[in-house]
Amino acid sequence: MSAAGYLSVSTPLRLSVGGTTVALPILAVEALNDVAVGGLLAAACLAPSILAAPFVGALLDRTTRPRGVIALAGLVTALGTLLATFLGEIPILVVVIGVIAAGATTPFFMGGLSSFATEEITNERRAYALDALSYNLGSVAGPAVVAAASAFGSARVAVVAMAVAAALGSAGTALTSLRPRASTGSVSIWSSIRAGLRHIVRWRPIAVVTAAGTLSQVGGGALAVAAVVFAVERAGTADQGAIIVTAFAIGGLVGALAIAVRPIRMRPEWAMGTGFAATGVLSMIAAVDLGLWWTTLLIGVSGLFTASSSAALLLLRKQQSSPDVRSQVFTVGAGLRATAAAVGAAIAGVVAGVGGAWLIVGVGAVWVASGALMLAYPRGIRPLDP
Repeated sequence: MSAAGYLSVSTPLRLSVGGTTVALPILAVEALNDVAVGGLLAAACLAPSILAAPFVGALLDRTTRPRGVIALAGLVTALGTLLATFLGEIPILVVVIGVIAAGATTPFFMGGLSSFATEEITNERRAYALDALSYNLGSVAGPAVVAAASAFGSARVAVVAMAVAAALGSAGTALTSLRPRASTGSVSIWSSIRAGLRHIVRWRPIAVVTAAGTLSQVGGGALAVAAVVFAVERAGTADQGAIIVTAFAIGGLVGALAIAVRPIRMRPEWAMGTGFAATGVLSMIAAVDLGLWWTTLLIGVSGLFTASSSAALLLLRKQQSSPDVRSQVFTVGAGLRATAAAVGAAIAGVVAGVGGAWLIVGVGAVWVASGALMLAYPRGIRPLDP
């Protein structure tokens, strides 16, 4: 399968996830004029994926038909998302159940699909550079499609578009050649989960990568709040905060495009650590009061380095996991990062009184600390799966 083929499967699925979390609150306001329901639906979409991650990973590690399982997950996501378009017309409990079902299946392609990337693209550095690009495309294009659909149509149209994207990704799996990995049929799924979690905690390379990757997302999640507080202080409006966050996302996308064309040759543990550190240092410099243009520019440039660090993180997950627990390493790692982003946003909200500049400095410090954690990565360790 070509690189374009892999992106045609992974990107629509991830675009659907990135856009749906934005579209559901807008739909709740449009259909019910109720912000609280929007928050409930967003939580119903996100929380199940965190809880389901170990089970999804174990299932993918055990299944003899990974292609069919991922296709089914995409279809469930599409149907659950589509059900949300009936908000206000059917009982809200039915809508919540549909959204929960969609959220519970997202680890299949927000983590799980990545564990099969090198089966579709044989050059592993290029495979994970493209996988990082897929995540970035989804995170940028998803909200952009929702914004356009909501502006020129309605929030219902936006949610339908996200359901269609998930369905297209599901259908695209027919073009893949995903193959089952190690046979664990004689072991219970609970034993598989225990083995996967034990590997994540006890195998030092994966433990370090997981800890650093998770901590980095505390900073990533806090940035949106920090940017808004900073913008309100400097310009008296929150709009510029959205522009700062968009600059960061665009920087990440540009960086992902660059490494997709020319993958980083540095050792992945160093690429991950230096990428995190560079993002952090630039973020802290961005807090210097030289005008909003300066902050926006530096935050955008800091986003460039997130692509190389993300690609290196994905590569290290693959290299330092055996086939029988690989999908769990990916899905649990992705779930922890999603949780950390939520925690980061919550912390930033609680300490917002310290001021926008100090919040941005704090965001940068978290990224630097994440890079410093990679110094604990064992030197000279050989890949379990070269």
